[in-house]
Amino acid sequence: MFYQHHLFFCINQKDPGKKCCQDANAKAHFEYARERLQLLQLWGPGKIRASTSGCLGRCALGPILVIYPEAVWYTYHSFADIDKIINQHLIGGKIVDELLLNTIG
Repeated sequence: MFYQHHLFFCINQKDPGKKCCQDANAKAHFEYARERLQLLQLWGPGKIRASTSGCLGRCALGPILVIYPEAVWYTYHSFADIDKIINQHLIGGKIVDELLLNTIG
């Protein structure tokens, strides 16, 4: 594998009145995650990559972040949540249960 983990942040912006991830400032959270990973020297080939994506189809539950290869779907609401995902999931190898996206709804 080229990357140990690949994060996809939905930064989709829908028409006014329709809920979307960018309404929750998703792009800023993506940029924060990228900077944190670089600062922690976790960024790059053989390590971790973060990318933006278009709509991931779970708008009502967003903002959305998906981590591959595990295919773990998270929601987040703060930079502290992003830190928790980096520290617990990416570094510690443990799923952050309280941020898991409810994939049933």
